[in-house]
Amino acid sequence: MNTNNPKVSVMILNWNGWKDTIECLESVYQIDYPNYDIVLVDNDSNDDSIQRIRDYCEGKLKQKSPFYHYDPKNKPIKIFEYTKEETEKGLQTNKSEYLDLSSDKRLILIKNNKNYGFAEGNNIGIRYALKTLKSQYILLLNNDTVVEKHFLKEMVETGEFDDKIAVIGSKTYFYDFNGKNNVLWSVGGTVDLSRYPGYHDLNLNNILPTIKNSKINVDWISGAVLLIKTDMLPSNLLNSDFFFGCEDVDLCIEMKNRGFKMVTNLNAIVWHKAGASKNKVKFRGLSREIKTNLKFMKAHDKNYKLHLPIYILQILYRYSSMLIKKLARDAKNSIV
Repeated sequence: MNTNNPKVSVMILNWNGWKDTIECLESVYQIDYPNYDIVLVDNDSNDDSIQRIRDYCEGKLKQKSPFYHYDPKNKPIKIFEYTKEETEKGLQTNKSEYLDLSSDKRLILIKNNKNYGFAEGNNIGIRYALKTLKSQYILLLNNDTVVEKHFLKEMVETGEFDDKIAVIGSKTYFYDFNGKNNVLWSVGGTVDLSRYPGYHDLNLNNILPTIKNSKINVDWISGAVLLIKTDMLPSNLLNSDFFFGCEDVDLCIEMKNRGFKMVTNLNAIVWHKAGASKNKVKFRGLSREIKTNLKFMKAHDKNYKLHLPIYILQILYRYSSMLIKKLARDAKNSIV
């Protein structure tokens, strides 16, 4: 076990979501892991995200959350702002000033000139971190998450335990599932290309009490909370062919093909404001979701053309079932 607390670069991507981002930032600044950098990448937000984030760092916005108490002690937080072009040059002004600050007193803000999507947006931050911060780990963290104070310590310890572990995940709960915050959202999943969309969540709500080990091997880990060793990152980083979705599964498949492991630490706790719940179905972006999933399956299924008719039937069954359930719920609610 490495007792030197290897450096972690935390990638948080913002696009018109400053309220979630600030809640996420405050939770990270309260963790007990001492050696991290936060790289906040703004994907050309057209709201007032940049100014709101500045206000938060100055201590003007006291973020409230059901998961922590706002801590004013580390404010103001010094922001080091860069454009995408500056990051490509590896520019880091005031380096000594940055290094003199503790992890909870500094923030790197990269301002993109357009919305590059999830994969490339994160890649811009990752490339900068690799050039200038020399971190041993990269953590992808959705801006709509809130973290428990020990989560990163637990995840890093898992990575340091075994040289074959490339990607580490957390036990992630829904932020709010019908008023509850103890309903599991994800602990990773399996890959089965015979069933659309090819990757599937492990549902541990029923079997979790029977698991004695705090660490479980999985095929893939959600990019909402994904820790990876920098020396195992592929040269092209996240696959930017996927604008949003499937990048995490694609990355994990490559790691597994190279002989590495994906492990979830069930002691690392995160809450996620997931875009959909088990009781609600959102159909916005459904066409894009299907196209992205099919692109992913085409990339990894050697018999894609042969299996495509089966996938289409599975798609029709999957989404028609969701629609029927939604209509039934709506009818029930209208009666009540």
